[in-house]
Amino acid sequence: MADNWLREPNWSWNDSLEPSGYVHDWVQRINEVESVPECILYGAPLSKSSISVSGASLYPEVFRRLWKQFAAYNFEEEIDLTSYSVADAGDILMHTTDVAESHRRIEIAAYALNQTFPKSTLCMIGGDHSTTACAIRGLKRSQPNQTIGILQLDTHLDVRDPAEYGPANGTPIRQLIEGGVVRGEHIVNIGLHGYYNTKQLVEYAKRHQIKTYSMKETRKIGVSRLIEQELKRLSSETDLVYVTVDMDVLDISFAPGVPAATPGGMRTEELFEGLLSIGKSPAVKHIDFVCLDPSRDSRIEETCRIGVHAWLQFMTGRIMNKG
Repeated sequence: MADNWLREPNWSWNDSLEPSGYVHDWVQRINEVESVPECILYGAPLSKSSISVSGASLYPEVFRRLWKQFAAYNFEEEIDLTSYSVADAGDILMHTTDVAESHRRIEIAAYALNQTFPKSTLCMIGGDHSTTACAIRGLKRSQPNQTIGILQLDTHLDVRDPAEYGPANGTPIRQLIEGGVVRGEHIVNIGLHGYYNTKQLVEYAKRHQIKTYSMKETRKIGVSRLIEQELKRLSSETDLVYVTVDMDVLDISFAPGVPAATPGGMRTEELFEGLLSIGKSPAVKHIDFVCLDPSRDSRIEETCRIGVHAWLQFMTGRIMNKG
């Protein structure tokens, strides 16, 4: 994977005095795996492209530090996660000042990982939401003849005009549509609510046939049922599905540590149940978790812990899919 801008993970918490059976005992560095991993983690620590002030670039490091406090066993589902092989490819080295160059490096890294490990599920830990457009462009570059569907969990449509805002965290979906990477009818946004999308942005989404579900609609149908329904539809219309989880989909009372936290969003248990359904879907080939800012979080890092738990729910779903 020459020139993919990934740097080896620097965590080293396998202390012999620590109890075994935790996430840090389970996840391996990518250069230590003996066979092709079923899932590959990589970090995109970028937040300079956020419209609002954000420290989301700090999250990949905090994510890895906090996983030491989580067992590699799901109590509710009685599932041992260690039966699923996960490798950490490290973080993409970001340019100090050049956002466009950092975006280019994310695209290259996603391309290189997909080329080298085409059968592995890729999981990107962001970073702000601008990183999603880069990763999807990398996947499209790797598999140009395959159509990509997007399942987006988000409070926002993220279709602001790049001509006005640049390749920022509020524009990734519009970048992909207008760049011909993904068709609007192959995009589903679940979790929209409140007063956080202008009428003009909603009209843009309708014009491009983006399928949207408010939290009110989502709760009527049921989060898991709706996700399963839309993943089934996307899998019948596209070759692979990319899932992007903007953590601001959560209600602010659950997730103070996101730059654009709002009232009226998902509850944590709804997100966790939804991620089990996402993990179970064989159509899902790539997932990201973005817009989680440790610098805004509480003293006990509750939002960052929710982020780790969310990823583990997805991992549980992957194992459930294996049967």
